[in-house]
Amino acid sequence: MAAEIQPQPQARKPCLLSKIEALQDVVSSAVIIPKEDGVISVSEDRTIRVWLKRDSGQYWPSVYQTLSSSCSCMAFNPETRRLSMGMDTGSVCEFILSEDYNKMTPARTYQAHQGRVTVVLFVLEMEWLLSTGQDKNFTWHCSESGQQLGTYRTSTWVSGLQFDVETRHAFVGDQSGQVTILKLEQDNCSLVTTFKGHTGNVTALCWDPVQRVLFSGSSDHSIIMWDIGGRKGTAIELQGHNDKVQGLCYASHTRQLISGSSDGGIVIWNMDVTRQETPEWLDSDSCQKCEQPFFWNFKQMWDSKKIGLRQHHCRKCGQAVCGKCSSKRSTIPLMGFEFEVRVCDSCYESITDEDRAPTATFHDSKHSIVYMHYEPTTGNLLTSGTDKVVKLWDMTPVVS
Repeated sequence: MAAEIQPQPQARKPCLLSKIEALQDVVSSAVIIPKEDGVISVSEDRTIRVWLKRDSGQYWPSVYQTLSSSCSCMAFNPETRRLSMGMDTGSVCEFILSEDYNKMTPARTYQAHQGRVTVVLFVLEMEWLLSTGQDKNFTWHCSESGQQLGTYRTSTWVSGLQFDVETRHAFVGDQSGQVTILKLEQDNCSLVTTFKGHTGNVTALCWDPVQRVLFSGSSDHSIIMWDIGGRKGTAIELQGHNDKVQGLCYASHTRQLISGSSDGGIVIWNMDVTRQETPEWLDSDSCQKCEQPFFWNFKQMWDSKKIGLRQHHCRKCGQAVCGKCSSKRSTIPLMGFEFEVRVCDSCYESITDEDRAPTATFHDSKHSIVYMHYEPTTGNLLTSGTDKVVKLWDMTPVVS
């Protein structure tokens, strides 16, 4: 039912440990059970399964249960063994797993939303259950009483959610590309701020409570690091994917960000470096290097009897330049550009080989990633793909 992969010794690459293949549909969410050599998966085929590693090295289901509707998301708390699952129907169903992970007992059902639940989080310290849905509502419930404590209406449906226990801030990423910060109280919430840096919808959020940094991934292929607690207002852009970012995980002990995308790419970002904020793109009617007019600048074209040129921007200085003055390409890793981007000729000359040293490593999971989960105690990463396969990776060669 689950094939064991014999790892090949490869330096500085994720090592594939196992594949779980006996699934009828795409796994929408899955987690590694710490200290148990186990995996919990929920699938579009309406099943929830608990996979435990047997003596043979294969993963076999100790719990296999079919529900009345598809599970869209889940949250698992290993301390209480509480499993909270968001459903297509808008409800959140909670189960308690037995100590040996061979039995699952229904605990409570929350009528949380009028549409598909998109994200669910359980906060043990507050005894709160946070959830978002396609009905454009963000809600939080008391997990002890089951009572709804509050709700907040979003402008579009939410696709990313994180929570900071210390400040009671909820970070909400939505389909418009915006991230909203809400301050939650017991029975009400207030809007703190909103910020937008993505041109596509937010697909994943990851919060580092130590450095107080929020990472957001998007369908625009980019990741943005928002410095919430330190240099407030700083936003660092990370460009290293060729497709939609589907998952973000953070290894706080090594300050490395792990990201996965629809094309199967896994990128390990070194965040323990001093990064530079990308400049704002400047507006101009003519090239800020050679002063040739751009094609919409009719007056200057007429006066100088010159044909207007197409406008470009240097990714390093942000100046508006023509193609002739920005004929070079370069990586700028400390600005987040791990791929070559357009730079003006003068900036190209100023970039040294040391400046071009990569700050990320790139790996191929060999399946289109739809979800990922990192377990720091084991150093293992889980990826689920559109191929209906769950893969387990040893990340210690690259996250250490």
